[in-house]
Amino acid sequence: MKEKLKHKNIFEEKSFEFSLEIIKVFKHLKDKEREFVISKQLVRSGTAVGALIREAQNAESKADFIHKLGISQKECAESLYWIDLLYYSDYIKQAEYGKLKGMAEELLRLIRSSILTSKSKAIKVQKS
Repeated sequence: MKEKLKHKNIFEEKSFEFSLEIIKVFKHLKDKEREFVISKQLVRSGTAVGALIREAQNAESKADFIHKLGISQKECAESLYWIDLLYYSDYIKQAEYGKLKGMAEELLRLIRSSILTSKSKAIKVQKS
């Protein structure tokens, strides 16, 4: 068994765990359900959330940080759409749906909160 990856912060940890769950669902959909279109969309948007968070952590400026998190927020919202679609079209069961939806909604709240905090701090700096 692989040792647990160490993360710098809650963003990295939550987004990485979400990506792993997305990949598991993708594999199941591809191999067992023979579903290739929606699952590919989900794996792209779902794994992009964490990748963009990592990019944001290495942003060139506060504006770049906010921009990258904004894109991550959009990818997370898109993932929620695909998760809903997979559930309501009977490709995933209630348990998978609840887990993925809960993880995505938690990430979305974290991302939105961070964007709002960063924007607020940027405004305070501009007024100084």
